[in-house]
Amino acid sequence: MRKPTGGNRLSFIPPLMPTLVEKPPEGDGWIHEVKFDGYRSQIIRDAGGVRIYTRRGLDWTSKYRDLAKAAGEMKVESAIIDGEVIVTNEAGLSDFKALRKAITSRQHDLYFVAFDLLHLNGHDLRDMPLEDRREILQAMIPAGGRIQFSQTLPGDAKAIFELVDKAGLEGMVSKRKDSVYRSGPSTAWLKTKAFMIEEYDLLGVEREPGKPAFALMAERGTGRYVGSAFINANREMRERLWKRVQETPGQAPKGMKRPATVWVKPGVIGRVKHLRGEDDLRHASLQDFREE
Repeated sequence: MRKPTGGNRLSFIPPLMPTLVEKPPEGDGWIHEVKFDGYRSQIIRDAGGVRIYTRRGLDWTSKYRDLAKAAGEMKVESAIIDGEVIVTNEAGLSDFKALRKAITSRQHDLYFVAFDLLHLNGHDLRDMPLEDRREILQAMIPAGGRIQFSQTLPGDAKAIFELVDKAGLEGMVSKRKDSVYRSGPSTAWLKTKAFMIEEYDLLGVEREPGKPAFALMAERGTGRYVGSAFINANREMRERLWKRVQETPGQAPKGMKRPATVWVKPGVIGRVKHLRGEDDLRHASLQDFREE
């Protein structure tokens, strides 16, 4: 534990950022938690009151009034807590789309899931092992409130991830039990995301000599470009798609300039496999397509 910091006001600490991996780590040296689909946030409680910051250090206390009130009721003099602001749906899963609406109109639906403690009552805890920090954190959070503790998931990593995937959760985060807290990208924390399949409108196909072909996709109903999906399906599907695109060429959406793209008229819907919990497509592949 570091020596107590001077002064009564605490400053925002840039968060430790987990590294994305394809599968969770095995072994007894790790703990595993649910990866929540929300806004990474930091609660600071000190002599000046409570402040809640975004991942990039913006003060969003006014947007999280109820959470700030709950943090002010905690029985501590000062603290810095790392966590995630979420909203849950009827199934009890964190819902990112509902979160955006709740921030502006339904403050009572917001929860803060706490998973690390960086500072407590004048002491900087970042050099302590993660397990010790979390033990202290869990003890200071009362049950049933707006601020909740992120529980460790029991079992081995492979079995946990299978359950997380089946439950429709975004993924899981694995953390070394003995890890200290250091701001910035880190391999001491690893995140493993589950995939999902959704339908999007096909805007066009981008083909360049010697490079893989990509389908450019848009959000259904809005036309918002969400990214590209690698076309890695069987040869028959690729040929069928390319024929469809050539038969009904369209115009490029306003503001989009992709010289290697053949645009297609509206009416083609693509089934895309991609990582859960992202605003835009990541690690996406086109599985199939159909006519509107």
